[in-house]
Amino acid sequence: MNNPSIKDRSFSFALRIVNLCKCLDQTPRISRTLGDQLIRSGTSIGANVAEAQAAQSKKDFIAKMSIASKEARETSYWIQLLIAAKILPEAKLDKLADESEQLVAILTSIVKTSQKNLKSASNSN
Repeated sequence: MNNPSIKDRSFSFALRIVNLCKCLDQTPRISRTLGDQLIRSGTSIGANVAEAQAAQSKKDFIAKMSIASKEARETSYWIQLLIAAKILPEAKLDKLADESEQLVAILTSIVKTSQKNLKSASNSN
């Protein structure tokens, strides 16, 4: 697939987070605690995207995608903290950090476009 859907992309990202957290779980307390935070936010992105696919309304879709965007931002934070604290080498986390930032941008764009479309639809009625 040349251009995976946000659902596929967020699922793949969650899988990468799970694998990273398996590694963090093997290390001392701080790494394990940060890993717990990372796995919650990193897997929540895809879960909320999946829920948004079955939204009951446009507002529900926007709400779920907004949560996914916030979770992506939180995940990006935890990854940056792992890098800054030198818990894992930056080279090991670079691609994951980049993907989290891309997910933030994509999800933010989806939310903004959806909000604009919802506003336009209600103005035309």
